Amino acid sequence: MELGIGNFGCTHYKRRCKIRAPCCNEVFDCRHCHNEAKNGDEINPLDRHDIPRHQVKKVICSLCETEQDVQQYCINCGVCMGKYFCATCKFFDDDISKNQYHCDECGICRTGGKDNFFHCKRCGCCYSKVMKDGHPCVEKAMHHNCPVCFEYLFDSLRDITVLPCGHTIHLDCVKEMEKHCRYACPVCSKSFCDVSSLWKKLDQVIALTPIPEAYKDKLVWILCNDCGVNSEVQFQIVAHKCQSCNSYNTLQIRGTPATSCSSGVAEMVR
Repeated sequence: MELGIGNFGCTHYKRRCKIRAPCCNEVFDCRHCHNEAKNGDEINPLDRHDIPRHQVKKVICSLCETEQDVQQYCINCGVCMGKYFCATCKFFDDDISKNQYHCDECGICRTGGKDNFFHCKRCGCCYSKVMKDGHPCVEKAMHHNCPVCFEYLFDSLRDITVLPCGHTIHLDCVKEMEKHCRYACPVCSKSFCDVSSLWKKLDQVIALTPIPEAYKDKLVWILCNDCGVNSEVQFQIVAHKCQSCNSYNTLQIRGTPATSCSSGVAEMVR
């Protein structure tokens, strides 16, 4: 059973079998290896495709090369082809430290331990139980591409985080945004962290920035991306402050000249 453990597999999974793709009849170490090979830039766009994971019917033992129906133990040499095995997903993995489990409602296998997660039917995905009583529901929140890197989130191998607004994004993409002083959700533009210190800096910048004589009596209407309130405020060159929540994450919606600081706030106060 332990024969060859850790010596077979690919960069994605350690396992002692390969799969025959039902879509193109070729053999690959895993579905990710197939998808990477069949969706590369050198592949004709008309020929690019992902493997239908649930339709895999044949596996090849890595030790004795016996091709057989999908099962956990080789019918020829008896080796366990994966300590974790899901007959529904046709999934094998020797690294059980990931605490893999199959979610019937997601229809796929996930990691982290079944006891630590719950499936939100509205969001259409498994979330940590820490979020069960307080997370904002967004219809099919995981069933779209990451708004930064555009990788499909539902079955992504990378860590995913849920922003306070309920929208989902790769954790490393959020960290990359923060490195570039971007603190608003790319989907709805709501601030996803405490930016009160940034607003104080803007207060200081605005206090030191004189308004041109031609615009001293100019009023404009703004929409606050954080609280959703419309306000009529004194025109400012640098940024416009929400009268309801004091956020500068605002967008000018009426009045001229057109100005918006929501995308350039960070650069102005560095």
